[in-house]
Amino acid sequence: MDVLIGYILLAGVFISMAFIAAGLLWQYLITGKLGLDYQIIGMNLAQFVATEVRAVAAGRVYPETVINWGILSLMLTPYFRVLASVVYFMVGLKNVKYTAFTAFVLLVLTYSLFLR
Repeated sequence: MDVLIGYILLAGVFISMAFIAAGLLWQYLITGKLGLDYQIIGMNLAQFVATEVRAVAAGRVYPETVINWGILSLMLTPYFRVLASVVYFMVGLKNVKYTAFTAFVLLVLTYSLFLR
């Protein structure tokens, strides 16, 4: 389980880094500047995910969008780590106590996705 969690965390960081690097490179190729000047305020993570999915579905993909996908993947990495732990404790170990504790943490994380 430790190896699986390590791979989930490692993959989340590398995917995030790839998206952010690609977005910054794209921004540099377009403008000649490495930095971006925009704000992500006034929404929770669930709204942020919905906004980015709608933008990609509508074909509006810009350097900011790619960087936002990197931010999203980094922010959702711990969520998937806890989700994998719940599945492991429930299916792999069949341990009710650890499953309940980890499921509670997953519920708190899920609730926090909808807070501002």
